[in-house]
Amino acid sequence: MKLVTYRYNGKESVGVLTADDKNIMPVWPLGLPYNTMQELIEGLTDEQRSLLKNGRIPGLSLEEVELLAPIPVPRQDIVCLGINYMAHAEEGARYHNEAFGGERPFPIYFSKRVNEAVGHGGFIESHSDIEERLDYECELAVIIGKDAKNVKEGEEWDYIFGYTILNDISARILQTRHKQWYFGKSLDGFTPMGPWIVTRDEFQDPPSLAVKSYVNGELRQNSTTDLLIFDIPYVLRELTQGITLKAGTIIAMGTPAGVGMGFDPPRFMKPGDVVTCEIEGIGQLTNTVK
Repeated sequence: MKLVTYRYNGKESVGVLTADDKNIMPVWPLGLPYNTMQELIEGLTDEQRSLLKNGRIPGLSLEEVELLAPIPVPRQDIVCLGINYMAHAEEGARYHNEAFGGERPFPIYFSKRVNEAVGHGGFIESHSDIEERLDYECELAVIIGKDAKNVKEGEEWDYIFGYTILNDISARILQTRHKQWYFGKSLDGFTPMGPWIVTRDEFQDPPSLAVKSYVNGELRQNSTTDLLIFDIPYVLRELTQGITLKAGTIIAMGTPAGVGMGFDPPRFMKPGDVVTCEIEGIGQLTNTVK
């Protein structure tokens, strides 16, 4: 299923995308008491899941609604992985060895503050008053479906609700100026996400998906999730040894090579640029820099 958050007549609602990707079937006419995606993730039962899959009610055309990020206001900071593709590690080290270079036998985790995620078609704020090197990062984002603590090997996939696309917008000057990446990753409007959540049952475990990004129609990133250094099961097992990952937690799995800082000379974004992130089996997330 493709689950969406949308605004219609000024009201935010959740729904299911029809098989042709043209219409949204709201959940409330089916008797499901969920006003937000967070509520749906926390409460959805197997019986309700079947009802969503098989329900047939009049829908709304995608053209009639405003698509929002699937989880517009996450309850917690997003958990992000840094340098989780080898080729991206290499290009990062060429750009700024002190910040991105060196051997790391364990994953790099950092968090990303999101006051409000940007939906498909929304704007990325350039913050040009404080930043001149604005970069894009197409990433597979994992949505946790139930509280996870001390996840055991072989049980990891049971905790995953689904997947979406996340563009981890980065302010490279701010990011490399500080030892921690929090500030350079967390400016307002720096988290485009969407266009929807695709439930885990639509993929194999682990998902093997093409990851691409385009700037003004030019292909920049072109890789696959097979090349993740630390995969989804590893991340879930390690994090939950000491952290309870609550239902609705978003984990961004890192970006492949091809970001702006990886070019010689670097190719950063500027106002007016259109960036599209594409992940196989999910769709495209397109946003414009302003």
